[in-house]
Amino acid sequence: MFRLFVPLACVAACMAAPKEASLKGFNYRNSPDITPNYGALADRVFGRPDSSTGDRVAKYDPEKDEVNPEELGSYAAGDILVPGVTSRNGLVATTSRWTRGQIPFVISSSFAPRDVDIIHQAMDVYHQLTCVRFFPWSGREKDYVSIENSNSGCWASVGRTGGKQQVNLQSPACLMRVGTVLHELMHTVGFLHEQNRAERDQFVEILWKNVEKNREENFKKIPASVAYTQIPYDYESVMHYSTAAFSSNGKPTLKTKKRGNFKVGQRERMSVGDIHKINMMYKCDGPFSYV
Repeated sequence: MFRLFVPLACVAACMAAPKEASLKGFNYRNSPDITPNYGALADRVFGRPDSSTGDRVAKYDPEKDEVNPEELGSYAAGDILVPGVTSRNGLVATTSRWTRGQIPFVISSSFAPRDVDIIHQAMDVYHQLTCVRFFPWSGREKDYVSIENSNSGCWASVGRTGGKQQVNLQSPACLMRVGTVLHELMHTVGFLHEQNRAERDQFVEILWKNVEKNREENFKKIPASVAYTQIPYDYESVMHYSTAAFSSNGKPTLKTKKRGNFKVGQRERMSVGDIHKINMMYKCDGPFSYV
């Protein structure tokens, strides 16, 4: 039998919600019908895993590096990839949401036991706070997620792409914090990055002069019809870039407009906004267990 567990340390870090926000009393069943979309990323999402990204991620040091490991990627927006497909017409799924929020998965045997525990912890956060359910692939489900450990960094596709789709979590860098796994799985569930939202200029300023050449497209805004704008812009989202993402000179590439230069890019837990967005997209019933 498949069993998930969350150590006490992870319960506090992964599931605790900000005190000022309330998660209770939300009616998700009447949410508008929202389908994931690649938006302005367009055909940039298609490509192949990149070993040079893996080499950069292999050198990642959370004590020294001011970015998250998924921000080291050469892929669309750093960590979004649909491998082995050359055009948008190659997408098989007619909808990018997972049916009833059910996501079959298989984990590569190349992961160490500690890594597998981290992946399970992240999945259990989804189980506790949303109606999305990850369950072991039986071999019968046509669409499923294969969680792999190749030398190509941290990356995932957005939503359900059809057939076998990969989530790559290069060990150890992509598994140092449970929030990195939460981040990649939230792509799989169907979400893009927070700072690409259409209204982001009201909340963050992109410092274009510091952005690495040819990486400017990673900061493109997505249309309001794609962004989940019913939830306020969320500095605390696990889907937000860090302030030095894709910097050419080590200086910030974005800064917040909130007084006090609010910190962004956390990879410790889902924010209240993240939880709401998932439950709205999948029209979840609840009740859920909140700490």
